[in-house]
Amino acid sequence: MVIINADDFGMNASCSRAIAEAFKKGLVTDTTMIATGDHFDEAVILAKEQGFSDRIGIHFNLTEGVPLTEDICRLADFVRDGRFCKGYDRNKPLDDREEQAIRTELGAQVARLKNAGIGITHADSHHYLHNAPYLAPIFVRVCKEHGIEKLRLQRNLGTDESSGINAFYREQGFGTTEYFGRLRDIEKSDIPDNTEILVHPDFDRDGRLIDRRGMEGGYPVGVPLPDLKERYGVDLGSYKIL
Repeated sequence: MVIINADDFGMNASCSRAIAEAFKKGLVTDTTMIATGDHFDEAVILAKEQGFSDRIGIHFNLTEGVPLTEDICRLADFVRDGRFCKGYDRNKPLDDREEQAIRTELGAQVARLKNAGIGITHADSHHYLHNAPYLAPIFVRVCKEHGIEKLRLQRNLGTDESSGINAFYREQGFGTTEYFGRLRDIEKSDIPDNTEILVHPDFDRDGRLIDRRGMEGGYPVGVPLPDLKERYGVDLGSYKIL
């Protein structure tokens, strides 16, 4: 079974519509939604209209956009001028005040999805922040408090590095795939069974559906979003049935 998860649903109009198109074409099996996204409300409507609202997890966010809660805005390492910033030191310990503010913000993000009628099948995070050593236990606690039982691994496909974080997730009882990686990790190899592949669907300047790998001149750039089922002959699954 292979899960193809589209990150950043609700972040903006372009990627939200691209994710909906990818679902329609059978190119993705799941998505994770960003509660602080500029296109959140419209994305909820889009998912319900196109029938994939039961394939949505939460894309926890502490690095981009506007927070939902006030206390985290007092944390200079995370928020500047009222917006999340990307410069967080992942190896920096947190004090009790910081831990509580982060926990409150993540809980508010869960609540926003649930209040919009999104069941939340699984969790991951923007810029992989749930893998940061001092943040991982907070993400785990919030997931357990809100009944989220499945969680994305740290990347272990296309690398020889072992991950203590992945062992930690499994020891905490979360459902996970066996492997996790991106399209570039499978460019020269087959896809092993029980794998999640991350993609970032978007439209380039010519309106082509791509896996976004960056921006140039204000437009997404990347490679055409492939049909992994056709290319590799894999069986597709989803977090809903993991």
